[in-house]
Amino acid sequence: MTTSSANPSDRSTPSTPSTILVTGGTGTLGSLVVPLLREAGHDVRVLSRHGRETVDGVAHVAVDLLEGEGIEAALTGVGTVLHLAGGPKGDDLATRNLVRAARDADVRHFVYISVIGADRVPLAWLRSKLDAERAIAGSGLPWTTLRAAQFNELTLKMVATMAKLPVFPAPGGLRLQPVDARDVAARITELTLGSPSGLVPDLAGPEVYTLTELADGYAEARGKRRRPTLPVRIPGKAGRAYRAGDNLAQDGAQTGKRTWGDFLAERVGQGAPLASARVGDAG
Repeated sequence: MTTSSANPSDRSTPSTPSTILVTGGTGTLGSLVVPLLREAGHDVRVLSRHGRETVDGVAHVAVDLLEGEGIEAALTGVGTVLHLAGGPKGDDLATRNLVRAARDADVRHFVYISVIGADRVPLAWLRSKLDAERAIAGSGLPWTTLRAAQFNELTLKMVATMAKLPVFPAPGGLRLQPVDARDVAARITELTLGSPSGLVPDLAGPEVYTLTELADGYAEARGKRRRPTLPVRIPGKAGRAYRAGDNLAQDGAQTGKRTWGDFLAERVGQGAPLASARVGDAG
C-alpha cells in the first residue's frame, strides 16, 4: 500500500458539521478524540457493547462489530466513520463488517488508525491490521489511514510488568518509538475533519529507545534502580524485522511532541496511578 491523496469515489466530505461514528470511543485514544470532535461542533455516536443515553452530544449505541449486529442502524445519518476499535485478533473481520455497512450507508469518509510496521513485521495481529487496511482501501469509500507507533500508555504497562520480574528481559536489537496518545488524538482528529487522504505519513514519538533505556527511565521516575537485565533473542522472521527496525517510523514520518520522559514525569514521577492502556487502541 502506498501513500495516496485521492480516493476512488466521487463522494465529497461535507464542510458543515455532521454526525461522526466512532468505534473504540471509550478507549485510550477514543476518550481523547471524542471531546475534540465535540469541540469542533460535531455530534458523536460511539459504538459500545451496551447502549447509553446521549449526553452532551455523544450517544452510545450497542453494536457487535465481529457479529455484524446493529451496524446498519448505528450508521443512520452518519457522514464520517472513525474506526479506532481493535484487539489482539479479529480486526480484519470487524473492519470488513463495518466497511460493508458504511458503503451501504453512503458514508463520505472512513478513517482508520493502524500500526506502524503493519506491512513489514510478520506477526498475526499486525497481519490482521494490514488486512483491515486493505479492506478499507479496496472498499470504494473515500478513506484515510494513519499508522501510529505504540502508545506511551501501553509501553508503560509493558515496562512496569517486566520490571516486577527478578531480572529484566532485554531483547537484543529491539527498539521502540513510543508516541503520546494526545499527539495521536490531535492528528487523527485533524484527519477526520479534513478531506479523505488515503495512507498518510506515519506518526511516532520523537525519540527511539531500547527496551533497557525505557526501563531505566521508568526506574528513575520511580526513584528506584532497574533490576539486572537478561539478554534474550526474538526468534524467527519477527525477530529479524524488529532488529531491522521495521517497527519504527520510516523516512517521511511525522513525530509527536511529547517524549517518554515527559510522559513518565506526568504518570509516574508525580505519583499518578499507572495507565490501564487498552491493546486495541493502536500502537
